[in-house]
Formats: sequence, structure tokens, C-alpha cells
Amino acid sequence: MRREHQPTLYYNAFGPYAPVMSVEDGDTIVTTTLDARGKDASGEVVAPRGNPLTGPFYVNGAEPGDTLEVRIDKATPNRDEGWTRTVIAKHVVDPSFVPEMPQDRLASWRIDDTRSTATLVSPETALGHPTLQLAPMLGCLGVAPKGKQAISTATSAEHGGNMDYRGFVAGTTWCFPVFEPGALLFTGDGHAVQGDGEIVGTGIEISFDVELTVRVIKAKEIGWPRGESATHIMCAGNARPLDQALQHATTEMLRWLATDYGLDTEAASILLGQCVEYDIGNVFDPAFTVVCKIDKRYLVQA
Repeated sequence: MRREHQPTLYYNAFGPYAPVMSVEDGDTIVTTTLDARGKDASGEVVAPRGNPLTGPFYVNGAEPGDTLEVRIDKATPNRDEGWTRTVIAKHVVDPSFVPEMPQDRLASWRIDDTRSTATLVSPETALGHPTLQLAPMLGCLGVAPKGKQAISTATSAEHGGNMDYRGFVAGTTWCFPVFEPGALLFTGDGHAVQGDGEIVGTGIEISFDVELTVRVIKAKEIGWPRGESATHIMCAGNARPLDQALQHATTEMLRWLATDYGLDTEAASILLGQCVEYDIGNVFDPAFTVVCKIDKRYLVQA
């Protein structure tokens, strides 16, 4: 069943908050999100900045120890202007280069839905006014964290969170460990376009129309977010430093290959050693994100 929700309340943390709506296993949630500074589809600021979230949605039947499956059916910009920052984060470059960096400011982009493009409007730079192909993605997606925590939308952990991974796109399915009754699903922080790592601290920030289909997988316990696209299975690890995020993602993949594909650690290691792919989701936030991927064509042989 399609369940429409018009948000009026937003949170700046993933936490065990009162749900805005209860949905059933198999329902599709039809809703909207704000941009990172709290602007809605009309450009009006309606919530405090810092990636305000839509949700949480209580999924009936989801209990701690289960897995919540979330299929992204739609994630598209719903207005004609977005914004980014203009200067790469200082920790992404050599310290010796930092004194050469200009002052950060905001850039404005024009979004053209009919052409599926984003064009730089300002500031004036040596680039002129480049036009980019839209690649809409959700920066924030996840559930209430374990231990009754409320974790800021500035970061991420086992529950998901602000991972800023370019793979959170329509047509993909993502799984999250359930820590609270109802799972308490949140989303937000839509980006019309974003490079790997979100190295300027933003994508092209914009409000979104979103549709998510939820399913409860009973008595299936996972440690970190898992995903599936048409071509790959994926595991996301969130931590700092970057190598720890990679460790979480790789360990989760090894466990997945064992439980669902019957590969012991040696067999999985042989496969991953020659076929693994790693994506950098985020290197701006307090916790970095690394995604471990394997092409599904190799798993047919397994």
C-alpha cells in the first residue's frame, strides 16, 4: 500500500523519537525531504539547518534482531535551485597547501528537470557556467541507533546515518539492523549531484520527492548497512579513520558471503582479493564511509 506523508516535524538526529507515521511490512512511503539548510520545495526555511530528517516511520513487526529492507523507488529534486560550498575541506589536502586555499563561500546551481541537468549560476570562476548531468542521491538514510542513542545527522554509524554515498539512488535496496521496535526509519539530505567523498562538505543540496518501500526480514541480524543494485552487492562501514571504515565494510561483506552464499573465509578472501571494489562515500563528516562491493556475476559462479 502507498502511504503518503506530508512532513511538518523534522529532527536533526537519528534517535528513538515518537514516530510520525506507522506503516506495514511491504508499504511504500511517499514523502518529501528538506535540503541541508532546512529549505523545502518552495525554498522556504521550515526547519533548523544541519540535515533535518523526514521521519521516523514506525514499521510494524520490526523488532531488535531483525533487518529492515528499504528499496529506494524514487529520489528526485523538487525545485529548480540548489547550492554547494566552493572549497575543498582542509583535511582533504596536504597541510602545506592549506594557506593557499581561498575563503569558502556558497555556490548557486540551476536545476533543469526537463534536461536532467544542473548548471552553475554563481560565483563567477574560470570554469564559466558548467552543466552537469543530474545523479540524485540520498545523503541521509537509516534507522534509530542502538542503545537508545540520538546520533547527529552530521555523522554515521551502524544504523546508517549521514553517509553521503553516491549509491543511495533510485533502484537500489538497502538493509539496516533494527535496534528499536518499529526500526524508526529516517531519510533526508538530498543531493542532485555529488562527487565521491563529498569533499567540499556538500553535494548540490536540494529538497527531494522520495518514495521508499519497506520490508521486515525477521530474525536476520546484520552488523552494518548492506545494499544491492542491479549489478552489485554492497556493505557500508562508517568510522574514522578511513581504514577502520574499510575494515567494517569488508568484515560485513565476509559475513554476508558466508551466511547467504556459503563461502567460508578462505573462499571469500580469494574472491574479494581479485574482484573487490571499494567506493568512498564520505570523507568530510566525523565518521567516514567506505563501501565494499562485489559484482553479482561472480556470485552466480559461487
